[in-house]
Parts: sequence; C-alpha cells; structure tokens
Amino acid sequence: MATKDKSKLTNANEVTVPFGWAIKPLKDVCIKIQDGNYGGEYPKESDFLKTGTPFLTSKAIGGEGEIINHKIDFISEEKHFKLKKAQLKLNDVLFTNRGANVGTIGLADSRIAHGNIGPQLTLLRANPEKINYLFLKEVMKSFYVQNQIRSQDSGSAMNFFGIGGTSKFKIPLPPLPEQRAIAQVLSTWDTAISKTQALIAQKELRKKWLMQNLLTGKKRLPAFAKASAGKEGFEEAWEEYSYEKLLKVVKRNFDWDENERYKLISVRRRSGGIFYREALYGHQILVKTLRTANEGDFLFSKMQILHGASALVTEEFDGAKISGSYIAVVAREENLLNMEFFQWYSQLPYFYHQTYISSYGVHIEKMTFDFETFLQLEMKLPSFEEQTAIAQVLQAADTEIQLLKAKMGKLKEQKKGLMQVLLTGKKRLKIDQ
Repeated sequence: MATKDKSKLTNANEVTVPFGWAIKPLKDVCIKIQDGNYGGEYPKESDFLKTGTPFLTSKAIGGEGEIINHKIDFISEEKHFKLKKAQLKLNDVLFTNRGANVGTIGLADSRIAHGNIGPQLTLLRANPEKINYLFLKEVMKSFYVQNQIRSQDSGSAMNFFGIGGTSKFKIPLPPLPEQRAIAQVLSTWDTAISKTQALIAQKELRKKWLMQNLLTGKKRLPAFAKASAGKEGFEEAWEEYSYEKLLKVVKRNFDWDENERYKLISVRRRSGGIFYREALYGHQILVKTLRTANEGDFLFSKMQILHGASALVTEEFDGAKISGSYIAVVAREENLLNMEFFQWYSQLPYFYHQTYISSYGVHIEKMTFDFETFLQLEMKLPSFEEQTAIAQVLQAADTEIQLLKAKMGKLKEQKKGLMQVLLTGKKRLKIDQ
C-alpha cells in the first residue's frame, strides 16, 4: 500500500499528500518571481499611450483571472526596455499582490507577452523542469495558496505580498506527468467557462441593442397577430404622454400589529431589482409608516432614483412592506401602459436623465427626487399590443442570459470540486507512461 507524506503548508493547516508528491515553496519551482516595483522609473501619466507595448496593472485582471482587453495600458517601446526587471514572457503566471482583489491569478497570453507589469502584480515564471505553468496557475488559485494569502492579509490597503513573502508560498507538487494531466483536465473546464462567458457577453450586447432600438421605436417588431391581414409589422405611430397621464400613486396602508413579522423590501441601484432587506416585528420598527407593495407596483426610491433605484414588484415580493422613502405607482389606465414595458423603459439612459432633471440638491448623493416635477415630463408609447410584444422579446433575451449564467455557475462549481480532489491527490488520474 502506498504511504503518505505529511507536511505543513501554514502554521494553521496540515495537509497530507500522496506518496511521490512533495510540498515545495514557490522559490524552488520558479525561475523568476518579480513584482513591478520600478522606483523612479515607474511610468508617469504622460508615458501612457493609446497603443504600444502592453503595461498591466491589477485592473486588467478580472475576477476569474481573465485579461480584460480594454483595461490594458500601453507604453512606448523605449520606456518598455527601461523597465527590464519585470518584463513578461508568454505563460508567466500573474499574481495580484495587494488591494481588494489580492490573490487573483492570471496568465500572460499572446496579447500581453513581452509587456510589463505594475507594482500591484507579481509574475511567476515556472521552471519547466519542475512545474507545468498551467498547473502552477491552477495551484495558485487553490485553497492551499489562497488560505496562506488570507491568513497573512491584514485587509489594509497598504498591505501587500512582496517577492520574499510570495516566494515562501507552499504548494503541493505531484510529478510532472501528473501535473500536466491535472492541468489538462482543469483547462477543459476553463475553456467551457470562457466560452460561456463570451456567449453571455454577446447576449448582453444583443439585449442592450434590443432595448435601445425597440424601446425607442427605432426598430419595430412583426405584428404576429396581424399577419393574416397582410401587415408585416407594427405600423401605428407612437404617441407622447406625460407621466401624469400614465401613472397613479398607490398607498396601501394596513392595520399595524406590534407582534406581526413584516418583510421589508428595498430596490438596488443601477436597475438591479428588488431584494428582501430584513424581516422585523412591529415592535422593532420605530417609524410606523410602512405600506404594502403588491405585484405589478412600480417603485421609485426618493433618495436613490438618480442611481437607477426603481423596479417593478414581482410575484416573489407581493405583499411585502416598503418604507415612506418609496413611491409606488401603477398604470392609470390598464390598456394604455404595460408596466412590464415601463420596467424595461426605466433602464434606458434617457429615463435616468429624466429622473436627474426632476431632482434637486447640491450633491448627487444627497439629491432628492421631486416626483411632481417628474410627472410633467413625457415618454413616447406604442400601442399596448406593441408594448406587450416588446416586453416579451426583452424578457426572453434576459431569460436566455440568466440560464447561461446558471450554466456558468455550475461549471465553476464543478471545476472547484475537481480542484479540491485533483490538487490534493484524493483522486488520481491515469497517466500514460
């Protein structure tokens, strides 16, 4: 029976690795560990260009370790050669060594190879005789290293992991053939996740295009119900209405009970929808001015509307309570305004602008919404039938995105599970000799 070696990764955690594996510090498996501290040579603002040699800071490394194209900075070739010590090579592993996203791991691909990194990043160059670069990338993401980072991270913005501290991070190290096999399996999941992310981005752009064009009448939908009449699409002109003619305020008071538990809801900024804030008994609530929100109500936050805090109450939140800081409205005429259409319309930049010019105050974070002023403004509306069709198309596009996000979540969970068993040796892969 194979024996097991036991080694200490951190002061707090002991791990057991299979026979034939080892636990090594990064300095033993990397031929270079270097951060982007250049002292007086660090590029000034005037050194950054629109094109040139890539210069990466932590902002260019996404939460999943992807390199974000539009966040790559550029410097001249002349400046690049002055920054000799932290020049990237293809397949260097990148480690975010400070800040809120400390411990994020990336990989230098062909877009950024031979570029430079800023002081928030450290490059790890694998010694190919000791460690596979893809395995190094994965093990840096693992709980082994991430636990070591968390145990030493003070949470201070000034805290960072220098070359010395990074060099001492310990990792489990199987033989090279097993490293390559593990990396290949995990890379398969990375590819699936990356493709799903790209598809989500594509679908989100499509949804944005649909919103900008369908909600403003720039593009018209086929009128399926009218196909038999020989019409190719909706043709009726859009009409302009003041919000006062479209919306009416609803205030649903209720009998207060000190012993009843009330579910309180709020609205997120940036059209982020409604969420449960908390549930409190009546005697725990100091201001007894709550009102009931029903499915189909549209809520405006008086204090946060400038930041997109408005939303339609869905079935999930029917009967929940809102505070006096919210205005609830419904359609004044049911066959004139489809509230689901209005929910989508409220996410347009133009609607955001209308709420801004209807607010007063000296600072954007302290401005107050003047609902009476807002009611005098106008929006263009198609027929109720066309509103309904537009809302259905946009809802279908949004549902497609949510399904893809759920799929991506499952892929990430699957990969996390694989990392936990493959990087610990709990599950072994068959290696072709």
